[in-house]
Amino acid sequence: MSDLQPTVRPDGRLPDATVARLPVYLRALHTLAENGAETVSSSEELAAVTGVGSAKLRKDLSHLGSFGTRGVGYDVRMLVELISTTLGLNRSWPVALVGVGNLGHALAGYAGFASRGFRIAALLDADPATVGEVVEGLAVRHVDELPEVVAEHNISIGVITVPPAAAQQVADRLVDAGVRSILNFAPCVLQVPEGVEVRKVDLAIELQILSFHEHRRLEAAKAPTENENGDAKKNGVLPSSLKPSNLKRRALRRFPASRADADINEEVIGG
Repeated sequence: MSDLQPTVRPDGRLPDATVARLPVYLRALHTLAENGAETVSSSEELAAVTGVGSAKLRKDLSHLGSFGTRGVGYDVRMLVELISTTLGLNRSWPVALVGVGNLGHALAGYAGFASRGFRIAALLDADPATVGEVVEGLAVRHVDELPEVVAEHNISIGVITVPPAAAQQVADRLVDAGVRSILNFAPCVLQVPEGVEVRKVDLAIELQILSFHEHRRLEAAKAPTENENGDAKKNGVLPSSLKPSNLKRRALRRFPASRADADINEEVIGG
């Protein structure tokens, strides 16, 4: 890695939204580098392969310094090095994974972690039938050994892949053992002390968001819309049946409530 360093805000932090997009840029840059690209001609070209608007991309990169040469563009290798350094990927991070079920097995065998700066250093579980099993060359250890495992491998990142009922207890154990960054796959909200970072991956929520968009598309395709003169037509505009005010009325008819509750519902649904 080079000695390039990011330029951060006066409070010492990059904006959270920028941090969340940096891995997207890094993935796209890695793909460009693997395809032999040495430069990207413009922010518009880089934005096109990342799916982020060019203005937003330029603003994000401005937090890291001044880049781009007129007539040449962005140096791919330099950006990869700088973003990797900003994300702390100029080292290999040992990770402890707690919960060796189907998802745990899949994550333990995912080769993409190693190529991006992460190493599954320990697997832990509470099931006596699972403890001792060898998965991807690692023997599963009992979760009671978590403090020793964290100290032994200098682990600061934990991954939770247990059922939701056990997730909070596992999070507490990770925090007590000194882990300060947690990736949670359990569909629940974790309560952690200040200074502990938690990222949540909930596949069901992502599918529900996609379901929303699919539902809107299906309804728009079969229901005529009305223009300002009251003429019905199919033009891709949101059907009146799906306008928030009409959804609200339908919901209140289906689930009768007191007037006070209805007032609350109007605010929530969009009256």
